[in-house]
Amino acid sequence: MKQWKWAFSLGAAALTLPTGAFAAEATVKDAIQAIDAVWVLVAALLVFFMQAGFALLEAGVTRMKNAGHIAGKNVLSFAIATLVFWAVGFGFSFGNGNSFIGTTGFFLDISDSNIGDLFSSLSFADVPMGAKFLFQVVFAGVSLAILWGGIAERAKLIVYFVFGTLFVGGIYPVIAHWVWGGGWLSALGMQDFAGSTVVHLQGGVAALVGAMLLGPRIGKYNKDGTTNLIPGHNTVYAVLGVIILWFGWFGFNAGSTFGANGTFFPYVAMTTNLAAAAGAVAALLTCWLVLKKPDIGYMLNGVLAALVAITASCAYVKPWAAVVIGAIAGSFMVFSVLFFDRVAKVDDPVGAFSVHGVAGIWGTLSTGFFAAPDLVEKLGVGKPGLFYGGGFSQLWVQFVGIAASFAFVFVVSFVILYAIKKTVGLRISREEEIIGLDVSEHGASGYPEQLPHGGEYLQAK
Repeated sequence: MKQWKWAFSLGAAALTLPTGAFAAEATVKDAIQAIDAVWVLVAALLVFFMQAGFALLEAGVTRMKNAGHIAGKNVLSFAIATLVFWAVGFGFSFGNGNSFIGTTGFFLDISDSNIGDLFSSLSFADVPMGAKFLFQVVFAGVSLAILWGGIAERAKLIVYFVFGTLFVGGIYPVIAHWVWGGGWLSALGMQDFAGSTVVHLQGGVAALVGAMLLGPRIGKYNKDGTTNLIPGHNTVYAVLGVIILWFGWFGFNAGSTFGANGTFFPYVAMTTNLAAAAGAVAALLTCWLVLKKPDIGYMLNGVLAALVAITASCAYVKPWAAVVIGAIAGSFMVFSVLFFDRVAKVDDPVGAFSVHGVAGIWGTLSTGFFAAPDLVEKLGVGKPGLFYGGGFSQLWVQFVGIAASFAFVFVVSFVILYAIKKTVGLRISREEEIIGLDVSEHGASGYPEQLPHGGEYLQAK
């Protein structure tokens, strides 16, 4: 009798083994998915916090009379980006469609159990659609924040509403779809891991167009063509802003792995940090040699230029190459700022195009030189770079992607901003610019104690 009981027990245990194994496997899979989802969400929050960095940096390098406006527009900018990207931008960027644009997934509803079927380009990541959307919307918000730097201290508030809506809804998504959403540049194998072109070049080019159409700030250039320095009002704000941006960039680049499982996202974080450090040192030394003074502002922009450059290549290059890419970006930025300021006579108060446009171009090209074969194989995008025996193939793809993206953003931005200029107008009046945007646009100063009678006359109005 006991023998039968033992046999029955062993048989029952054997029957439950497959079920237990499957359950264990499912539990592990769910745990990995949950960890990845948390990491993507944390990374999205890090990128969102970059808005604080932009607010401090831009307010710090501009004048006191515009500080409240400059900082506050970052809140407005991100609010506009969120609403427009939810309504149409996310669908245009990542929805199933054609090689030019996505055509599904508008007015995103993540409660739909079949929502993933509308976004095949995002199927590589096994995280909830809500996390994917949040991660992508903060990227769009960063791109929009970049472009405002080029038109700082002289643009009408209405421009933020009109151009901000059209940029996030109709410009940014096109390039995002081309590169990340299954579009034609994706099919070519363009390497842009976290957005040197998709995010930064777009914002930088739009900033350049805006600065050109608006013209320089009052007092920037003399009649004989010489340039006047218009210093910012708070270097400490600018330093804090860059530190916050550097911090947030770990979410920007390492978060683009869309997963915490394994060891790859710390690798991306390391290359990002190395490039930023090299950019800071290279920019300061270059500035010291060229201008005979180690200017703090150039060092700060060197950090950002290097971060912009490594954004495309952070997952494709070795640590030594990250240092080279960052150092070149920091040095390039110095010469670019001087060229646009003194030769081209384009008044870009925060160096938006030099930092995000020029560095974005270099960063995107850099994978064509430095992409390592083992990392390319791991990611499955494109080919190794020239210096690893890959020839000019990947470099050509990168060039084509840059040229097409630059042309599209420049032309469409110009048409839209020119139309705004001829209708509601781009620029505030001379009197409003002299008073400052804080008072002329908002009726309140960021520093009321600095106004006559502590700003009491504003209340009287």
